[in-house]
Amino acid sequence: MGLPQRKLEYYTYADYLQWPADVRYELIDGVAYAMTPAPTRLHQEVVGEIFRQIADALEGSPCRPYIAPFDVRLPRENEADDAVDTVVQPDISVICDKAKLDERGCRGAPDWIIEVLSPATASHDQIRKRDLYERVGVREFWLVHPIDRIVTIYLLENGAYGKPKIDELLHTTPALTMPQVVIDWARVMRET
Repeated sequence: MGLPQRKLEYYTYADYLQWPADVRYELIDGVAYAMTPAPTRLHQEVVGEIFRQIADALEGSPCRPYIAPFDVRLPRENEADDAVDTVVQPDISVICDKAKLDERGCRGAPDWIIEVLSPATASHDQIRKRDLYERVGVREFWLVHPIDRIVTIYLLENGAYGKPKIDELLHTTPALTMPQVVIDWARVMRET
């Protein structure tokens, strides 16, 4: 089951900014997808611990991690913000180019995105967002499956994600594009 669409109309970031703050959406190619209600406690704990480990490891580097809700605007070319038709809120985004950051969030592809799957968003994250992140040039993309206890890792090579690397949520997993970041899964999964 996919996320519900707002309407079958074409929307832009200008429309997105007008919607009520209490209902969250993501825009992908002008289609609005309603975000699920508040994530589960498990989802929040997993996202929070991964974020903590990334932030600690990147201390003093130009790379900065951000946690949802954080708007990532993905323009097709150089269109003005109001005309951008893709705005997502990844669970965790890491941006190393400060020129992409502004008060509204990020404009352009983050270097690394992590999505923590939940039953309501799994197909959206694994299909629609994976294809989007590949298309816009996200260098590294992780899908963390806390229930199945695996992480699926995509690395962008020659403009495409090849065969993913799949690890169990055991021991540690280093980021492929930021080797100073090593996620300790025992710490992430200790409460599950």
